[in-house]
Amino acid sequence: MNLALGSGAITLAFAASVLGAVTLAGGLLRGRRELLPLGRVYAWIALGGAALAFIAMERALITRDFSVAYVAEVGSSRTPPLFNFTALWSSLEGSILLWTLVLAGYLVVVATKFRRRLTDPMVAWALLTMFVVAIFFFGLMLRPILGFEGPANPFASFDPPPGYDGPGPNPLLQNNVLVAFHPPLLYLGYVGFTVPFAFAIAALATGRLGEGWLIETRRWTLFAWGFLTFGIVLGAWWSYDVLGWGGYWAWDPVENASILPWLTGTAYLHSVMVQERRGMLRVWNLSLVCATFSLTILGTFITRSGVLDSVHAFSESGIGPTLLGFFALIVIVTVGLIGWRGDLLRSPGRVDSPISREGAFLANNLMFGAFAFVVLLGTVFPLILEAVNGEQISIGLPYFNRMATPIGLTLLFLMAIAPALPWRKTTGEVLQHRLEWPAWIGVASLVVALLSGARGLAPLLAFGLGGFAAGAALRTVVLATRRQGWRGLVGRTNGGMIVHLGVVLVAVALAASNSYLSQAEFELFQGESATISGHTLTYERFDEIDSVEKLRSQVTVSVDGQTLVPSLDRFKVSGRVIGDPDTRSTLVEDVQLAIISLPTDDGPVIVRATVQPMIMWLWLGGIVMGIGTVLSIFPGRRRRGTEAVSAPVGQARPLRPSTPAPRAEEPVSVR
Repeated sequence: MNLALGSGAITLAFAASVLGAVTLAGGLLRGRRELLPLGRVYAWIALGGAALAFIAMERALITRDFSVAYVAEVGSSRTPPLFNFTALWSSLEGSILLWTLVLAGYLVVVATKFRRRLTDPMVAWALLTMFVVAIFFFGLMLRPILGFEGPANPFASFDPPPGYDGPGPNPLLQNNVLVAFHPPLLYLGYVGFTVPFAFAIAALATGRLGEGWLIETRRWTLFAWGFLTFGIVLGAWWSYDVLGWGGYWAWDPVENASILPWLTGTAYLHSVMVQERRGMLRVWNLSLVCATFSLTILGTFITRSGVLDSVHAFSESGIGPTLLGFFALIVIVTVGLIGWRGDLLRSPGRVDSPISREGAFLANNLMFGAFAFVVLLGTVFPLILEAVNGEQISIGLPYFNRMATPIGLTLLFLMAIAPALPWRKTTGEVLQHRLEWPAWIGVASLVVALLSGARGLAPLLAFGLGGFAAGAALRTVVLATRRQGWRGLVGRTNGGMIVHLGVVLVAVALAASNSYLSQAEFELFQGESATISGHTLTYERFDEIDSVEKLRSQVTVSVDGQTLVPSLDRFKVSGRVIGDPDTRSTLVEDVQLAIISLPTDDGPVIVRATVQPMIMWLWLGGIVMGIGTVLSIFPGRRRRGTEAVSAPVGQARPLRPSTPAPRAEEPVSVR
């Protein structure tokens, strides 16, 4: 039943996507606008099919229906209920199924949001683009039809022998509850960028290349960026809490695959304000939107094609060439459309002075672009080199840290000065007045760091520039709340300052935890003690706990009188041994213990002890960034109109004379 239900649901969703695309294309090309509202109907059918397929797969996993090949590969009667549920996205076919469910959900939300404007060519082209993307992903999962089968069919059949029991998910995916949140949040971010991409294509197709498409999609972009941000932070927390290596970010290729669209998406969220305010950067913003979506497809290829070795890459399949071909198609189409509309994309505005807000945003975008290029080069260069001449190389932490550090410090500096700069141009007197208190906060941060024993040029610069940037953000928020009350905390500009505060917390935590890490391995007999960074470790006892799915071997260690219990879990079906470290966290520092070797008889245990300062600030910074993102979504105080807004090119909307321009000290919030 699960096979028939799931396969039929995917076929239904695929057919609805095809019919939706054909109907919208026919209505647009033939001028039959009465056909365009049907796109909403097909969107609901596609969502229904995706949801039904998702339910069928979960039902198969829960009931251990091993006649479904996917369940036979990742399901097991010994898997706990939570990890049995999350097994759906633990491998290739299930992750594509989750992707299509999220995509169909966005498709319905867009069609519902713009239900009164479904005959507008801009909205119709956007829905058409989303349907085309849906056709591709649903097509990946198609059952055999007329000799064609999708390379990621989740409902392939399997004939289990009597007494068959599957291996369960990869052990790394069933020892931490974050597996239930990290991948879905990443997918909400990844897939969410389809919406601004679709409207960018719609703007290029219709020739309405003013700022209207930006207004339609800015909150969608912010939603997707927020989900992706929180997903990345949770992924770092998961890595830190599970792997026990004393880190949270290793520049793993799949980690890089998530950070690439985040970098270009962040650049877009900044540069879009320049286009809305000054009518500039039209080509750049279109390129950023298209690049962000393209990088989500490239990230899916890196994650699921099996072309690299990674703790995240759990499957190998023939889907790689298909994803790579789709990525190439997106790049070719978007570059072609932008080239075709080149004459209409000329910006009416220009940078009057490099010492202005638009000048700072331009520098900001250059840094984010350079950062993305560095990460992309370090990620794909080994793959290209191996494909060309068969040579295998590895680009590791030294390259990424060496290249990322100066870019990160520059971005902190730009975060500090950009909020203080007015549009167009400024004077030294105004700049000095606005940056005085942020600069003093930066100096105070540096002094506190030195008095606390911090040394090293890069971390000290991070502490000083972090204080500088935090002071600039706090200044903007304080001024806004003094003038507007609680509304000074909402809106894209003021909420963005809260996001900046979160970024500063993360940056300072990164600098401290990476620069002042202490790590050592100790061989301890029962009752024996050791010392690291002023902390005393005492090995107390060894225990074994037997359960249905695994054998847990744990040691009890006292750290300054507080008990920590790191363990090793041996999964019975696969035989794999997965470590489960234990951590004592405070605002000042973390002490983490991981088992390297278990004791035999009355022998010693070998544990790795890691002491890192300010780790908790990473997670707090992520929370602050999430809060700021939510505040940015709500509309702030209306400001005066932009100089080139939502009309088609050449039809700029006049400024509203009834709305006074903001004063020099007044922070500007946009809708």
